[in-house]
Amino acid sequence: MKHLFLICITAIMLAPLVVQAQESKDEVTTYYLIRHAEKDRSDKTNRNPHLNKKGLKRAKKWSEVFTNIDFDLIYSTDYHRTRETAMPTVQANKISLDLYDPRSINYEDFLSDTQGKTVLIVGHSNTTPLFTNKLLGDDKYDQIDDNNNANLYIVTIIYDTKTSTLLVID
Repeated sequence: MKHLFLICITAIMLAPLVVQAQESKDEVTTYYLIRHAEKDRSDKTNRNPHLNKKGLKRAKKWSEVFTNIDFDLIYSTDYHRTRETAMPTVQANKISLDLYDPRSINYEDFLSDTQGKTVLIVGHSNTTPLFTNKLLGDDKYDQIDDNNNANLYIVTIIYDTKTSTLLVID
């Protein structure tokens, strides 16, 4: 409940910027970035594990957190854990899952291609903060601790103004 309160407060803080941009929806772009949910760590040699039970529950919870958000696009890296984290939200939005490679993405092209959209991006402990920083054009966020699967980064771009919020959704 307190997490929903935080989301509401964030929405209230961003509302004046959104109202300012209502005349031109194409000028409002919102990115939601999360790390994959908890993965199965039983086999240390497995570089592409699936989610564990806790991770599957968190993936469903993410879709519930995003219930009132109509995503235009949902991106995931090509790993079991990221795709499995994204799938409940993909299914709820009835859209396809787009894969991206964080090692070869052109961030300028990505910003241009997603302008005016609402986008979910599912990544990893190192790629999610990096992706957020690239969207912002600033080194604001550090790598996520390996035991943290609860960060939600929200980047809003209105005209040339970029804002970000970091929430923790347990």
